[in-house]
Amino acid sequence: MFTVATPEPFLRQARKFFKKHPDLRPRFAVVFEALKLDPFQPSLGLHPLTGKLAGCHAVRLTYSYRITLTVMVTEQEIILLDIGSHDKVYR
Repeated sequence: MFTVATPEPFLRQARKFFKKHPDLRPRFAVVFEALKLDPFQPSLGLHPLTGKLAGCHAVRLTYSYRITLTVMVTEQEIILLDIGSHDKVYR
């Protein structure tokens, strides 16, 4: 089982995001629990990022929205970094 850290910058971004998209809270809860169990399960669509976000990964919240994160497999820890639209998260 993995531990999922939610640093303050992520929490601020999530509050803003969920003010605009309150309907996505239940989906986020499902993704959050799935990350704790196994971030590599295919339903999450975990994929590595390149460019200035190299070293980070992303998972699908929905088709249009993503969550960026770092996965430290040796420590079994996940740190959530950002949540938002596909274009905003990958900037």
